[in-house]
Order: sequence, then structure tokens, then C-alpha cells
Amino acid sequence: MTVQAGAVLFTIQVRAIAAFYEQVAGMSIHRAEHDHVVLAAGPFRLTVHQIPEQYAKNVVIGVPPAVREKGAVKLSFRVDSIARAREAAAGLGGAVYGPDREWVDEAATVCDGYDPDGNVFQLFQPATD
Repeated sequence: MTVQAGAVLFTIQVRAIAAFYEQVAGMSIHRAEHDHVVLAAGPFRLTVHQIPEQYAKNVVIGVPPAVREKGAVKLSFRVDSIARAREAAAGLGGAVYGPDREWVDEAATVCDGYDPDGNVFQLFQPATD
């Protein structure tokens, strides 16, 4: 399949963040190297890349992480079930917000969440026919 879009997400915890998106967003590992993991979902690629050491020493991720709600970019992923993604996220150091924070947009249910680094993302579950 030809790649049509992609994004790079920098982190100090490559394997944990890659596992998070693999399980929560239903992505699969396309390729893994020592400093990055490329995840795939159809024609989209998400590269989870290690922050270079000289910058990483100043990065601290709390538990739970500080949610970066004022970020300039929010990744959005199609999922079969927001409820299943919510359960997976809870066990992996992130969260998908509860049903009270879901909304409907263009025949899809939508909900935000955050990953173990505090990056905000969005999930959308298309309405069934």
C-alpha cells in the first residue's frame, strides 16, 4: 500500500508510546529500529522517534503525565470501538476520556484522550450502517 500521509512523534519512551498507539489506535508495527518504530494503519504511517540524548536529558514525564492540551497538533485515528480503545489506554499509561466527553461529527462518534507522554489525540468511530 502506498503511504499517503504520516506524522512523527518524538518521545523519550519509544517502545511504550509505540505500544500505546499499536493497541489503542489499532496500528501495526511496520518497522522497528533502535531509535524509532514506524506504525501503520492503511496508508498512514506514524513514526515514534527517540528524542536525541542532548535534549532528552531535560524531558520529564510525570505519572500521570501532564496533558499537553495547548499543543499545536492533535493526531486523529479511526477505531472500531472507542470503548475498547478506552480500556486499552487505561492499562498503558494514557487515557481516552469518558463517554460524557464524546460527541458526534459527520456520522462518527469522536473522543479525545492522551498518551503516556501527555500528547492529546483524537479517536473517531464511524457510525454503523
